[in-house]
Amino acid sequence: MAPPPRAYSPAEVRQRCAEGACLVLRGRRLYDLSGFVRLHPGGEQLLRERAGSDVSAALDGPPHRHSGNARRWLEQYYVGELRPLEPQSLPEREKPVNATVRTTNHRMDPRCKTVDPDKDLVDWHKPLLWQVGHLGEKYDEWVHQPVDRPIRLFYSDFIESLSKTAWYVVIMVWIPVVLYLSWSCYMSLAQGSTRLFSSFTTEYSIPVHKYFFPFIFMLGMFLWSFIEYLIHRFLFHMKPPASNYYLITLHFLLHGQHHKSPFDSSRLVFPPVPASLVIGFFYGLLRLLLPEAFGMSVFVGGLFGYVVYDMTHYYLHYGSPRKGTYLYGLKAYHVKHHFEHQKSGFGITSRFWDHPFQTLIPEETFEKED
Repeated sequence: MAPPPRAYSPAEVRQRCAEGACLVLRGRRLYDLSGFVRLHPGGEQLLRERAGSDVSAALDGPPHRHSGNARRWLEQYYVGELRPLEPQSLPEREKPVNATVRTTNHRMDPRCKTVDPDKDLVDWHKPLLWQVGHLGEKYDEWVHQPVDRPIRLFYSDFIESLSKTAWYVVIMVWIPVVLYLSWSCYMSLAQGSTRLFSSFTTEYSIPVHKYFFPFIFMLGMFLWSFIEYLIHRFLFHMKPPASNYYLITLHFLLHGQHHKSPFDSSRLVFPPVPASLVIGFFYGLLRLLLPEAFGMSVFVGGLFGYVVYDMTHYYLHYGSPRKGTYLYGLKAYHVKHHFEHQKSGFGITSRFWDHPFQTLIPEETFEKED
């Protein structure tokens, strides 16, 4: 039998806030978000501005409303109850509890469900990859109820290590490749032998000058942004058939595990080994379809676009952009995708492709800032 929740007095709460804790009070339920402050969609700066020097947090407010998933997420940080006290029993200076703990005036959202990893549909003490396929029709709902804990996919420690990576590894591995290939492509174009459509006609073929390289590079980045959107929407967010164990397992491996644990820092960027397979495919495709120097120039631009995408994605989860900046709005947009609008808002580095494909998250779902 679970022990009864601990009761905290207002004085205890004030003391913890004074020591730097970030506490949320909802009704009488108290939550400790000290470890989550810098990951908050609005950033730590917003919480400090709204709550003052005590670093207390309110549950509702700009730049976003909170969905049922966000409230279910909150339950993981439950620490106890605020002890009820009669107002007349408090010294006058202790009456305004809201000085240190912001409260909400509404009751607990009925959609809130406590996410208890020990009583979940899967055994969190074992690798998840081989379990999720058995969830069947329960998988889609389960995978979109996020938890704040790391995920283990494989039994093998070696294979598990290949499925994780730190954000800076992406830069260390791929930026040197981008720099080398950029120089190589520029020098190849400088030879003046690259021509478009030369395989069809020599009379009307178009020479590609070395000074075209920056524009071809940017074309590659633009094409990557489109491929990124397509992959995210149609592959990462496919809904696998409930009866297909293997497609459910594949979906969880590709993207479902990220939605289940969106703040697992080791799984926010694409590991170099599997990334090499995907990058190698696009390299071969461009070499097949386009003249070598031109195709390589498009490829290297796309590769750089991928690095920008991965770094932006990591920052949207772990960064604290300043209020009013482009990244601040993009972070709020991406959090909406995770917690409320999983079937829209597929853009990571921008909302550009969400417009023509009508997958833009409606503006009315975002509250205006104070």
